[in-house]
Amino acid sequence: MEAKRRNFQGVLNILSFNRHYYVLGLSVLALVVASRWSISWPAVAFWIVVAAFVYGLVMPLLVSAYVYDFSGYYDFRWFRDVIRDGERADRIVSIHSGFDETSYILEARFPGADLRVFDFYDPARHTEPAIKRARMVSLGYPGTRSIAADAIPMEDGAADIVFLLSAVHEIRSNDEKVIFLKECRRLCKPGGKVVMVEHLRDFPNFVAFSVGFTHFFSRAVWKRVFEQAGFSPLEEIKFTPFLSIFQCHR
Repeated sequence: MEAKRRNFQGVLNILSFNRHYYVLGLSVLALVVASRWSISWPAVAFWIVVAAFVYGLVMPLLVSAYVYDFSGYYDFRWFRDVIRDGERADRIVSIHSGFDETSYILEARFPGADLRVFDFYDPARHTEPAIKRARMVSLGYPGTRSIAADAIPMEDGAADIVFLLSAVHEIRSNDEKVIFLKECRRLCKPGGKVVMVEHLRDFPNFVAFSVGFTHFFSRAVWKRVFEQAGFSPLEEIKFTPFLSIFQCHR
């Protein structure tokens, strides 16, 4: 059964999964403030440094609250733009990287559909502390299978829709992304499609996450790897300035 999301769940996730960054950031900020009693800081420089630290710590939380707690993302309001009335979805696939907040929602949105859920998390490759902590609290969907990114255990042409929701950026190598997307294309029926949701390495996400935006990939990278995997041109729909929904047909 789907777990009810708490108020400010998105912000709580950011704080919990990335607490090492916040501990480090607050510690450095405390040292900067304390240093004013022993170092003759120019007033303007001191307040610029303090403001930069506060901005870097607070802005990701504000944007995460907007995107994940108030925008309707987990209500799947964006579905109406990518899943049209009458679109066939007898078998759907959800693939994540160890943190799954959407498979139960997909089950509710597609009652009666055959939902297959896969997890491509590889502890040898996906070593960031945040994803390890996320896995510890993720509510696993029954029957989820662990897979390698280059070998999805399903027959060719089996899926109407493959969902990749805030997951594929964990595959850091572009060559590996192409191999993974080729597997996703193999799963799709003729006319089937992949729906992917991602933050981008662009200006709005730089404003939101500062240097943390380098964890994401640019629109040009996604366009290139989807084309190399043999998909049709990438269609993008913006859901808030910070989140992009892509769909590609086989």
